[in-house]
Amino acid sequence: MPKVSTFTVVPKLPPALEPLLPIARNLWWCWDHEAIELFYRIDRNLWDSTSQNPVSLLGQVTQERLEELATDEGFLAQLTRVSQRFQDYLKATPWRDKHKDAPADFNVAYFSAEFGLHESVCIYSGGLGLLAGDHLKSSSDLALPLVGVGMFYREGYHRQYLNADGWQQERYPRNDVYQLPLSLVRDKKGAPLVVELPFPDRVVKVRVWRCDVGRTPLFLLDTDFDANDPDDREITGQLYGGDRDTRIRQEIVLGMGGVKALHAMDIHPTVYHMNEGHAAFMALERMKDLIRGEGLTFEHAIESVKTASVFTTHTPVSAGNDMFAPEMVSHYFKKYCDELGITIDQLLALGRQDPADAREPFCMTVLALKLSAFANGVSKLHGEVARDMWARTWKDIPASEVPITSITNGVHSKFWISRDLSGLFDRYLGPSWVTDPSDADIWAQIEDIPDAELWRTHERRRERLVNFARHRLVTQLKARGASNSEIAAASEVLDPEALTIGFARRFATYKRANLFLADQERLVRILKNEKKPVQFIIAGKAHPQDNLGKEVIRNIIHFMRQHDVRNQLVFIEDYDINVARYLVEGADCWLNNPRRPMEASGTSGMKAAANGVLNISVLDGWWCEAQPMGEVGWSIGHGESYANTDEQDNVESDMLYELLEREVGPAFYDRGRDGIPRRWIRMMKNSIKMIVPEFNTHRMVTEYADRFYLPCTVRRNEMRADKRARSSKLTTWKQRVRTSWDKVHFLSVESGPTESLPFNSHLPVRADLFLDKLSDSDVVVEVYHGDVDAFERITIGRTTSMRCVEKLDGNIFRFEGAILCDKTGQQGFTVRAVPSHGDLAQKHETALICWA
Repeated sequence: MPKVSTFTVVPKLPPALEPLLPIARNLWWCWDHEAIELFYRIDRNLWDSTSQNPVSLLGQVTQERLEELATDEGFLAQLTRVSQRFQDYLKATPWRDKHKDAPADFNVAYFSAEFGLHESVCIYSGGLGLLAGDHLKSSSDLALPLVGVGMFYREGYHRQYLNADGWQQERYPRNDVYQLPLSLVRDKKGAPLVVELPFPDRVVKVRVWRCDVGRTPLFLLDTDFDANDPDDREITGQLYGGDRDTRIRQEIVLGMGGVKALHAMDIHPTVYHMNEGHAAFMALERMKDLIRGEGLTFEHAIESVKTASVFTTHTPVSAGNDMFAPEMVSHYFKKYCDELGITIDQLLALGRQDPADAREPFCMTVLALKLSAFANGVSKLHGEVARDMWARTWKDIPASEVPITSITNGVHSKFWISRDLSGLFDRYLGPSWVTDPSDADIWAQIEDIPDAELWRTHERRRERLVNFARHRLVTQLKARGASNSEIAAASEVLDPEALTIGFARRFATYKRANLFLADQERLVRILKNEKKPVQFIIAGKAHPQDNLGKEVIRNIIHFMRQHDVRNQLVFIEDYDINVARYLVEGADCWLNNPRRPMEASGTSGMKAAANGVLNISVLDGWWCEAQPMGEVGWSIGHGESYANTDEQDNVESDMLYELLEREVGPAFYDRGRDGIPRRWIRMMKNSIKMIVPEFNTHRMVTEYADRFYLPCTVRRNEMRADKRARSSKLTTWKQRVRTSWDKVHFLSVESGPTESLPFNSHLPVRADLFLDKLSDSDVVVEVYHGDVDAFERITIGRTTSMRCVEKLDGNIFRFEGAILCDKTGQQGFTVRAVPSHGDLAQKHETALICWA
């Protein structure tokens, strides 16, 4: 083939329209409704056909139309308003203004394998990416010093369509970088910035694209260019595509390449946040820099990296935690180990819960947990599940004390709340709902909105959702070659006044998208109830390799056809952010029925609630925290646990039908003389005013900053001062403790009388502890006590500190304490010792404990 030279063409805007370009190239526009309207006014049909992509829009609109707009006074006035607001937004520094005492070098690097920012930037799959995108948007609104690091996937995640049998098919259109709000990062000489990653027998080169998300820059790594061989160009081909070898290469690029890219851009974060384990190799790259650049030992490098690392785990499903065979890790990291003078076993130990088990695979989640100062799940329940799931990493430490806490997810309210509802909020709540969405007092003013006005606004959104679903269904049928009669019928499906239930998410089997099909005859009666009809709009993708998830989709399609409910049940293909927006803005109820406790958080229900949509949900993830707030929706069950999953499905599907028949339907259709459902509207207002101020990413990001980012930065700066003196001392201390710990043991434990102790009395306890070459200042000794079960195991333990009262011969120390008997009934106690040092970030950081 002939050699082809490339060139790029950019829009030629009349001078009066030039402010459009910087707005189009910064995703701030996607959560500013007036900016969205500005692009919509340019060319409505082109706006829709470009997936609401302003860069592509400006590149395709005719020059005649641009010249026409350049003389349109109304358009120019709107452009001036939007442009001025955009410039004012970029200049403001609200976070620094409120945190004047924060370290001057404070800066966070937020790594994620996917970012869901807008449907036109197809580098996301589902909830993890949408959460990451909202994290960046709120960081921008708050002006938190943060940069994002991700991957630019040329084919993104798959685009979904169904064949005539209802079986999911996939296609992979390529992202055209020149039609996206991305710019190539260049070095000081103006050449494209390229970093090199050593792979076995070759070097992989990575270039970097910048995407501006308001004030927050997102840097996307890319291997798909001529400097790499075809196989390595595919590393950034597809999100979650390929085999295990593809996955480890992607995660090396994301983690290690991301660190290299930041340093090449002279960005030096004080905190590195891993959003899931995909980016955990970043810690290894930072360790290599410290060992080669500052001469640190391997152990000291671990300590220094851990000080500035934060990790968020998102999945209680084992398959969601990447694991690699030891042989694969050895293949890709042998050279790394040779350069640092360590063995492959030393490296593998960092990714194993039991480092002594040579058969255990290398787990990215374990690597991240071991190399982070702070770790968290994404809801309170998920925090508990994660502590149980990863307890073996902290052997013999009670699961309740495993150092994994929780910060519950949220959503970016401004992005997800409909324009119609936003206008209502502006009128009755004022502008503060945008700038301070966590203020409950602001949302309490929801009560000032007249019921009729709120209901009319919601009905408009439901009608738009129905029209959108009809349009998408017609498009789907045409693409499938359906008959004219089928296409004509599709334009009349659904009832814009009927109770509409939305269900949209990944079609992973644990999410039980087919639970509502358990009793099909009963479901048909509910759907076709003449007085109280119910309709479902469903969307979601299965992973290309998940045939069980695809089977669920096909079963839904077959049910629709067999029972002639195509007017009451619609499946929208190719679920994306745009589909999600229509659904969470226009549905009446949002259905969520995962198999508890497998939903880490879930954020779609938060987005729905922000629009006044009522949740119907299993008590899992975030809903466990929202449901106790009051009348904000309905719960399927009471959080029961089942040994038999078939029994669970039968019981909970029956509960769902009962709710629809006895609670949800009657509340929706119980209308006053004015046609307004007063009880329903009361629940809508409760849902908005109680859920929105708590479950938003402004609150979430602020919590990460206050609990993790700032303490990490302060501690990191203290530990690295004076040539890392404190960090070095802590490393030496840990090595000394580990050397002696196998010999540490209790010689005796004694107590006072244990029968018939009066309430509020004290039980004295004394223990003699052999500490080998350690001293009493190296440990904390505690009485561990609480209720006991039938096997005399302490079920919910509490601790009471003991103090050293005497040093005996042979490095034996005597400790004494007393248990407050503040609970009646049979109790149990034992004694334990835990290493203690003033510079530890967490009590159980060493993962060592000695029990009597």
